[in-house]
Amino acid sequence: MPKAKSKQTVQRKKVTFSMEAADAENVILMGDFNSWNPKKHPMKSIGNGMWNKTVMLPAGTYEYKFLIDGNWRLDPQNNQICPNCFGSQNNVFSLTVL
Repeated sequence: MPKAKSKQTVQRKKVTFSMEAADAENVILMGDFNSWNPKKHPMKSIGNGMWNKTVMLPAGTYEYKFLIDGNWRLDPQNNQICPNCFGSQNNVFSLTVL
């Protein structure tokens, strides 16, 4: 008799990242949640110099940064930071999914 496969669904939560970059042409959300891949989470300009990106993430602690026109920038709305292996810093946030 074959075993029934149990379906485990990972609970995820919407997280919206925002960045003010008035003169930017290109803003990308990069982090360990997307393997620091610049093609996965390009942000969208919503006007008034603001850029947004909403992603669905499982519970966990994440490091991230913004790549603005080829330059790394920390999130000024998040003062939680940690050192990275390149001698600079990344932002950190923890997400709880209920």
